[in-house]
Amino acid sequence: MKRRDYEGPGDLRTMQDLTGRLWSPESRWHIGDLAWSRFQHVGREPEWPTSLWEHDGQVVAWAWAQRPGTLDLRLDPAYPELAEEILRWFDGAVEGLERDVTLLESETDLAEVLRRDGYRAQESGVFFTHMRLDLDALPESKVPADHTLRAVRGEQDAEARAAVHRAAFSLPGLPPSRVTGESYRQVMRAWPYRAELDWLVEAPDGTPVAFCLVWLDEEHRAALLEPVGTDPEYRRLGLASAATLAALHAARRLGARSAFVAPRGDDGHPMARKTYESLGFRGFARTMTFVR
Repeated sequence: MKRRDYEGPGDLRTMQDLTGRLWSPESRWHIGDLAWSRFQHVGREPEWPTSLWEHDGQVVAWAWAQRPGTLDLRLDPAYPELAEEILRWFDGAVEGLERDVTLLESETDLAEVLRRDGYRAQESGVFFTHMRLDLDALPESKVPADHTLRAVRGEQDAEARAAVHRAAFSLPGLPPSRVTGESYRQVMRAWPYRAELDWLVEAPDGTPVAFCLVWLDEEHRAALLEPVGTDPEYRRLGLASAATLAALHAARRLGARSAFVAPRGDDGHPMARKTYESLGFRGFARTMTFVR
């Protein structure tokens, strides 16, 4: 067994390879999660110690720390002994005393390792609900007559695409979004991004005001929504739902049979979850955060 530090985008592909190999409809991670999370911002690599574990030339685990003390990981269940080693690596990769690790509630073996290491499950606070939708019977996508629904045309749309993302996710009381035109171009160059799965709704003046990006795992015919949003000035018009349905129709034409999304499940921000439920998504698991 060999551990090595993350060295760049080529290693992200190996992390995605492991994620795809282990994927099931009950998985927390999708190959699109990694691409979006790694590339949506520019200049954050120093904040993200990341390591990969290999056996016979194949990656069997990855761990991604985010300073000051957050850990995400994916571990091939054939190598359970690596869980303790990953936690020791995590302790050395970050500073301070506080640590947190988020799992799906179904990852009971990893949860037990965390408990043995002094972690305790949070009883309240933020959690995310993982939801699934069969794409066999999608309703049609509709927008108000004076709005335009279209797919992104490529990097020429990066600045506008980033601007509507910032509008949607720069909310009162929260840190402003750090997505820029430069970082969105990174996303567009990442595998498996496809412009035909990145949809916008434009206001009558041509300004993008809602969006949905879908990532397609072709092998498993599984589409992931990440991210979806609406400019606050244009909410409650059904625009995010329209963009989502358009993106899902495009994904189905490319072979997708099911779609997944993970909105907030707690009562802090319930509207996204309710929007997905109105489209037919149903929850199948929730996240649990363990702290030490």
